[in-house]
Amino acid sequence: MRGAGKKDDPSARERILVAAAELFAEAGFEATPTSRIAALAKVPKGLVHYYFQKKQDLLAALVERLPDEHIESAGVVVPGDVAASLRRLVAELDARNRASTLLSHLLWREADTHPSVKEALQARFTTVVDQVRVVIQAASTAALPLTDVETAAGLLALAVSYRHATARHAETDDTMDREVDFIASALMRPERVPPAR
Repeated sequence: MRGAGKKDDPSARERILVAAAELFAEAGFEATPTSRIAALAKVPKGLVHYYFQKKQDLLAALVERLPDEHIESAGVVVPGDVAASLRRLVAELDARNRASTLLSHLLWREADTHPSVKEALQARFTTVVDQVRVVIQAASTAALPLTDVETAAGLLALAVSYRHATARHAETDDTMDREVDFIASALMRPERVPPAR
């Protein structure tokens, strides 16, 4: 039987990850020595290296802790209402991100210097673009030009990603609602009358 504080103590690994996330967010990855992580986690420094051979491994483990951003479109689509569908999708993405606001902000900050973090965040961005595209197509009652849908999906994903990167989730902030309404109205604009010849 192993007691608390032994090498296979799962709570020690968790404390190390929580401490690393807090300290990396506070001082940055490069400026945070593993000795500070160990002290905050209340574990011996050797235990940090037992679970994470290199400090970079801590960052990789934190990337894996980001919440899953795949959302089933059936749960957010309001048939015939693109704006309402997109608002529901954004609300779900925000709710998942809110659970790890500090972690998300930290990883966006470290993306410029750590290729594995950048790749993980790029993959998450692509997932959001894909989900926005699917929701727009499922909610629309008209066949929309694919280039318009792609552009709208990219713009909304950028807005969501920016918000998650800067950890700005004020409950009273209606900026995202305005952006969703703008994108939806641009997509659903009436057909233009062809120019006179």
